[in-house]
Amino acid sequence: MLGESNPAAVQDHVTPDAFRFVMGRFCSGVTVVTAMGSAGPVGFTCQAFSSLSLDPPRIVLCVSRTSTSWPSIRNRASFCVNVLSRQQHALSERFARSGGDKFRGVAWAPSSDGAPRLAEAAAWIDCYLHAEYDGGDHLVVIGDVSRLEAPAEPREPLLYYRGRYTGVADAF
Repeated sequence: MLGESNPAAVQDHVTPDAFRFVMGRFCSGVTVVTAMGSAGPVGFTCQAFSSLSLDPPRIVLCVSRTSTSWPSIRNRASFCVNVLSRQQHALSERFARSGGDKFRGVAWAPSSDGAPRLAEAAAWIDCYLHAEYDGGDHLVVIGDVSRLEAPAEPREPLLYYRGRYTGVADAF
């Protein structure tokens, strides 16, 4: 039976700490979602991101209801999901914080829709807001993919596993 070899890992009552502990065993990529807001570029770090549909091409991401960046991005309708490369863990930390000028000193170029594409990312996915749904303490956002790109020379993605940044070779 699952969990018998380590009884301490079995949780009969789902608490926020137990949920975080178990879900931390799921390795995720790290993205920064960006847009050009009315006062300049805005963005936030997002781990809860995935492809959703091939036909039509859609992505899904989950945004904390407390995000101060998402309202500005939502109002712009188009945004870019920047898939961070392994060397960009400092960018992930910067964009995970609220407030401040997150783009100060950050190299980026506008996409064809104007959303910031962060330099040295592993991939860029330009989207239009399709829908937004209630997801408890998060919003579930569906984006229609309008354009995507990855550098010709692949860059190793930044991963997050068990509460820390890692790379593909280190995750196991």
